[in-house]
Amino acid sequence: MKVILLSDVKKVGKKGDIVEVSDGYGRNFLLNKKLAVLATKKSMEILDEENLQHDLKEKQLESEAEELKKELSKIVLEFHVKTGEGGRVFGSVSTKQIVAQLHDKYGIKVEKRKVIDNEPISNLGYTDVKVDLYKNKVIGVIRVHVNG
Repeated sequence: MKVILLSDVKKVGKKGDIVEVSDGYGRNFLLNKKLAVLATKKSMEILDEENLQHDLKEKQLESEAEELKKELSKIVLEFHVKTGEGGRVFGSVSTKQIVAQLHDKYGIKVEKRKVIDNEPISNLGYTDVKVDLYKNKVIGVIRVHVNG
């Protein structure tokens, strides 16, 4: 029996997969628990339409991430830290501070766990911080300037 999975099923397949299962397992478990539907011509057309919609949405999200990448490349965030003798820095700039300032000043929301360079910045000068904007395909760069 051929079925289209409506959700992930262990040792059978992922959501949207078309799999061949035994008649009893398909009828008594998968169809009964609404984990799958029979792979008919109509259900195959519906699956194709859903896949097309999913692909279009993914392309739109990727293009939005590209726009955000261009916007981030024009931004320089300024941070002031205390310094001692010989330019020693007291404190550092964390990813949480970077994300907060980006949101407060420019209205751009980026999750702090999406920041690739995760260490705090503890040196003076300019530093480029990389941010994953879309599934490791689109990487944005935020320029951070730390001065004393």
